[in-house]
Amino acid sequence: MKKLSTTALAKQLDIPTKDLFAKLMKLNYIHKAGKTWKLTDIGSSAGGEYRDSKEYGRFIVWPSNLKFSDQSSNQTITATAIGKRFSISANKTNFILSELGWLKKDVKGWIATAQGLRLGAVQAEDRNSGIPYVRWPESITSSKVLIQTMNSVSGYGDTNEEDIKSSSESKETDFRHKYEAKHRATDGHFVRSKAEMLIDNYLYMAEIVHAYERKLPIEEDAYCDFYLPTKKVYIEYWGYDNDQKYLARKKAKIALYEKYGFNLIQLEDKHVQNLDDVLPKLLLKYGITAY
Repeated sequence: MKKLSTTALAKQLDIPTKDLFAKLMKLNYIHKAGKTWKLTDIGSSAGGEYRDSKEYGRFIVWPSNLKFSDQSSNQTITATAIGKRFSISANKTNFILSELGWLKKDVKGWIATAQGLRLGAVQAEDRNSGIPYVRWPESITSSKVLIQTMNSVSGYGDTNEEDIKSSSESKETDFRHKYEAKHRATDGHFVRSKAEMLIDNYLYMAEIVHAYERKLPIEEDAYCDFYLPTKKVYIEYWGYDNDQKYLARKKAKIALYEKYGFNLIQLEDKHVQNLDDVLPKLLLKYGITAY
C-alpha cells in the first residue's frame, strides 16, 4: 500500500493541508507536541507511521486510501464515568490516571499528557468555569494497565505476578525470579542487591516517596527498580556489565523508556559509590530536591 505525506494526501483529497491536519487532530489520529506532530495509537491503527528524511526530518505518512473513522460518533467519557465502572470517585480516578502518567494536575483541573493523548484523550474545559478536564475514549475502561492499577489501588481483584505478566516466557520476569530480593532496606523494602539497598536508603533518608519494582504503566511486561510518584521519575540501577543477556535486557528496557517518553535516571556502580554528590543533581533535573 502506497503511503503519502499529510501534504500529499491533502492534495489527493483536494482539500487544504491545514484542514486535513485539523481533521486528523479532531479524530485523535495526531496531536501537537511543541512544534511537531505526533501519532496517537488511533492514528497508528489507521495506518499512520513515521518516515525520516534528511531534507524534511521526521514526518508522518498515511495510506493513500486512508479511512476516516469519525471518533465524534464514538462516545467519550469523563473520570466520573470511569470511576463508576470501578466503584471509586472521580477525584480518585484522576489521581490514578495521573499516577499512570496519562494526565497531570494543572493549577486547577487536569491536563492530558503526551502519553494520554496517544491513548485518545481529548482535552476539554468546563463551559462555565473554564477549568480544564480530560475526556477519554470509552475503550479506555478495557485497558489492561488501567484495570490492573484500579484493582491494585482499590484492593480488589487478583493482581499477583502471574496475572500481570504478559507472557510466561518473559525475560523480565525470569530475571526477577532468578535474583531474589533478600536485602532489607531501612524502610522495610526487600531489594535484590546491596547497591539497590543503598539507593533505597538514600531515598528514604532524603524523605523522597518511592516505590520499589513498580510495573511500568504499559502493556509490555517491564518493572522499574524505583519509581518516584511526585514527578513521575523512574530510577534504574545497571549492574552485571559483562553479562551479555543482562546487557540485552538493559538495551530493550531503555528502548521502552524512550518509546513512552518516561523520565529516567540511570545509575551504575560508580554512581552508587558517591550517591550524596551524584543523585541530588540528577533528581534536581526533574524538580526533586534532596536534603
